[in-house]
Amino acid sequence: MLLENRVAIVTGAGNGIGRAIAERFAKEGAAVTVAELEEGPGNEVAESIRAAGGRAIFHQTDTSDAASVQSAVEATVAEFGTVNVLVNNAAAFVFGTVETITNEDWERVFGVNVIGYANTVRECLPEFRKNGSGAIVNIASVSSYIAQPEFVPYNSSKGAVAQLTRCLAMDLAKDNIRVNAVCPGAIRTRATDRHIESLGLDPEASYEEFGKDSLMQRMGRPEEIASGVLFLASDEASFMTGAHIVIDGGATID
Repeated sequence: MLLENRVAIVTGAGNGIGRAIAERFAKEGAAVTVAELEEGPGNEVAESIRAAGGRAIFHQTDTSDAASVQSAVEATVAEFGTVNVLVNNAAAFVFGTVETITNEDWERVFGVNVIGYANTVRECLPEFRKNGSGAIVNIASVSSYIAQPEFVPYNSSKGAVAQLTRCLAMDLAKDNIRVNAVCPGAIRTRATDRHIESLGLDPEASYEEFGKDSLMQRMGRPEEIASGVLFLASDEASFMTGAHIVIDGGATID
């Protein structure tokens, strides 16, 4: 029970990696706020956790909206008494070249993937400081540091997440608040399926092709990312801050 008596907020927890994190945290003893924009999936995850004997609430949350984030934190404190762990996972998946994307695209991807992360950290800081500690895990990406064709907005935002993680770690260490990141590679999620569909590709062929980039010759599972996040959120990583853990099956080893 690595997170026994902890309270965690997981953004974008209605599907994929976020759902796997929320469910794993609950199994490890944490009370979880499923901070998710989509009401149906968010409620489903919270109900699933409660049905399994865990503690969870759903709060409809738009991380790009500071007031929405503040409301999520207030609801968490009202229900569970505090906040000990924050996982920034909510993401906007915006792809294209510098010529094809619009100003609205830029605003959306940075509003969620960067400003959204900053919003949640800011709103959780009073509780972390009150407790004398806190753990923040940002979901970055291998896209934080490799170039990919026609991924300009997304990769730019994830590069910013990597630097945000380092800067937050430096600024918050004095408050005993650790800030780390996990960088997933190709993971089979609903977002991946939507991207494949938008390209007009065959899903099964695409899964196989994406898997070939990995030394392990397969795509990863959301649960495998959740394991890395759990480690960083727990006291097992008590001397880690400003770190980025790559979980990509060895795809970016060179």
